[in-house]
Amino acid sequence: MTSGMTLPSDQDSSGRTFGPEELEAVRECLNSGTLTSTRGNFVKQLETEFARTLGAGHAWACSSGTAAVHCAVAALSLEPGDEVITTGITDMGAITPILYQGAIPVFADVDPYSFNVTARTIRDRLSDRTRAIIVTHLFGNPCDMPEIMKLADSRGIPVIEDCAQAFLASAGDRCVGTIGRIGCFSLQQGKHITTGEGGLVVTNDDALARRMYLFINKAWGYGDARPDHYFLALNYRISELQGAVAVAQLNRLEQVVASRIRLAAALTAELSSVPGISVPAVTPGTVHTFWKYCLRVDDHVIPGGTVALGAALKDFGILSAPRYIQKPAFCCQIIREQCTFGTSRWPFTLARPEAVDYRRELFEGTWDALEHVLVLPWNEKYTDTHINYLADSIRTAVATLTERPAAARH
Repeated sequence: MTSGMTLPSDQDSSGRTFGPEELEAVRECLNSGTLTSTRGNFVKQLETEFARTLGAGHAWACSSGTAAVHCAVAALSLEPGDEVITTGITDMGAITPILYQGAIPVFADVDPYSFNVTARTIRDRLSDRTRAIIVTHLFGNPCDMPEIMKLADSRGIPVIEDCAQAFLASAGDRCVGTIGRIGCFSLQQGKHITTGEGGLVVTNDDALARRMYLFINKAWGYGDARPDHYFLALNYRISELQGAVAVAQLNRLEQVVASRIRLAAALTAELSSVPGISVPAVTPGTVHTFWKYCLRVDDHVIPGGTVALGAALKDFGILSAPRYIQKPAFCCQIIREQCTFGTSRWPFTLARPEAVDYRRELFEGTWDALEHVLVLPWNEKYTDTHINYLADSIRTAVATLTERPAAARH
């Protein structure tokens, strides 16, 4: 292994922005003796300040990004067998809520350079059973929301934005999460800000806000004149301890995002002329907030493509992720073999054959994207020295791979 520097990691304090503010907030919370959000103030403060930060009418905290997507899907009151269009390049936590609500995830292809769904790929999957669209702003790069919203609005289909990786990303003059009907965010360990686990949902729709608030709270109408458990729902609350950390973290968000954007611009400038490498493709008119920094690797230029380059970077102590995920979500066992509730296969038993058709030729962009993407480790604690080290290591690795004699490659 080549000697080199150790990069900050978002899995520990080297790459996370914790400080005395978080400690003081947790201490205040513990001293109060109130750790439940139904009686405390930190979670309420988080919700108020997050809504203000995004320019949203309502924000509710919940236990994870998965819970946030579940709240959003549940708020739409779908019928069993309804279809929700989504992407195959996403975390399974953004898909299982669809199934839990008895709906069918219908996968749209993606643009192989932005890695995002588009209005065109969504249009290809619409049917008379489509009741919602979930767009994922992957890696912090916003989807082409004007075109997607034009399509969705023309059909009266609500759009849920999965912004787990896209805090403060924007399209036009609006933050992602406030463009569709509902926005979903994650506070998991590696996100822009974190409480370890946690999530947030935002909306400008009063009725959807009410529905999501209830879903987080077992559908119990706290504060109602005659409260009851109104419908099937879970307990997705977070504790005041998480709320305390999140309030302190939220105060750092703009600084965190600005650092990630500046560092990404510096790395892009360093790598733009490296043969066989394409720097991130940012959707025009948007602000990309770089949850991760992704390269597209041309395997016609760099022998072995992403896998070979990722292996070469290990010699410099850089642990990248070739392909991001090893296979599209629809190739995972839960979808492929319809492993849901016992042996029932429900709700897949309600699906149209076309909705569960996952032939490779229908997803050329998805496979292309995964086969050529290399995800670099990334966080706001990088310095210019780290960026120079990353760039020099990548240039050296590419040069080694492209200059290696042909006989040595076989």
